[in-house]
Amino acid sequence: MRTELATAGSADGPDPRPASGTALSPRRERTRERLFEAASEVFTRDGFHGASIEAICEAAGFTRGAFYSNFASKEELFLALTERQARQDVAAIEATVAGLDASVVGSDGVDRDAVRSVIAAVTCAQGAERSWFAINAEFELLALRDPEIGARWTQQEQELRGELATALSRVLDGIGARFVVEPKVAVDLLLGAWSHGARTAFVAGRATADPEALEALVGLLVEAR
Repeated sequence: MRTELATAGSADGPDPRPASGTALSPRRERTRERLFEAASEVFTRDGFHGASIEAICEAAGFTRGAFYSNFASKEELFLALTERQARQDVAAIEATVAGLDASVVGSDGVDRDAVRSVIAAVTCAQGAERSWFAINAEFELLALRDPEIGARWTQQEQELRGELATALSRVLDGIGARFVVEPKVAVDLLLGAWSHGARTAFVAGRATADPEALEALVGLLVEAR
């Protein structure tokens, strides 16, 4: 299956992928943010496969040249968009937990209201949760069918889950708690539970996933230090 992962030709500009840790200029950062916002809108409206680079550029008010000076392809943009979303989720978790104290961890485990607050912070940060879940599912299918995209998708997922595990371990330590299993295993279990709950809810026509199963799992995976 051929995709747009190949970099754009010289007429469209150089390979836009910046080196890890490379700082972007304020102007380029604003351009990327507008492309992210436009892509979210177009992906939600048309689906990943139905969305075109032209439509994304039109929604952002940019030319194809501006697009290719930042991203090599639609797939490249999507991977950057998912990374941005994951980092927003981590920031939301840390901001919420920063307002908690050690009293949320007691002899009976972690206070469920505190857990609910953290889960709400993440799901609210995702905005149109159902739309994002559907787009993400489409891209997963693409990754399953295309080995090159699949390899990059897997690498990014592993890196982001590792960062999430580190962040969650840090915030748990701050309130006197810890995971009862390896943090990466805990993250895999939590994300798996959320994904299953979201899929079940959205297929049934509900707007949001029921957090009860996820809350119960957190209760099993987290204990006082």
